Amino acid sequence: REVSPALKKILEQDVKLTDRFVTYLLQFASFKSLKIHCKFLEVSCDGIAWLATWVAFIWLLNSSDLHQMQVNMLIGLLLDIVVVALLKAFVRRRRPMPATDTLTIGPDKFSFPSGHASRAFYILVFFTYLYSLPIIFWMPLTAWAVSVVVSRLILKRHYILDVCAGALIGVVEALFLGLIWLSADSAAWFVGFLSEDKVFSEP
Repeated sequence: REVSPALKKILEQDVKLTDRFVTYLLQFASFKSLKIHCKFLEVSCDGIAWLATWVAFIWLLNSSDLHQMQVNMLIGLLLDIVVVALLKAFVRRRRPMPATDTLTIGPDKFSFPSGHASRAFYILVFFTYLYSLPIIFWMPLTAWAVSVVVSRLILKRHYILDVCAGALIGVVEALFLGLIWLSADSAAWFVGFLSEDKVFSEP
């Protein structure tokens, strides 16, 4: 696909800036230690892993107090997968380096935007704004989201523009979810439909 000279120059600068940024980060011991945990961070924010785990969470922990949160989170996860997949198919930017290790879950060959970055920031905004967890969890959750984004650069899965766009998309997805937030009754009906159980029981 042909790109304009201006866009080509931006992409070239993005490649150079990413290389310099990662090289700079790895000079520090804290980021060298982060490199050891990059694979864990990659798996911890994988789309299929999150989707499967969340469906199991809804299925196993059938609590009416959690249905609204569970269903809305699931809608956002599905939205994120669809949005990122469509953008990757349209943009078709190649990754800095193809994933060849067998421990990587379902790597695709396209880089823009970063699905891990969008998912991490969607989850962060969801649990700090839409369904706010106690403030004590905000710092570790933020640290996890930022670490996931940085790990994508260290693992050479993405460039800086990819992760920045991904993080922005995740925030927008969460804000959009806030606009279409399902009511408790709708969420309960949805869980009942999935489990084939009557969430609403007549006395």
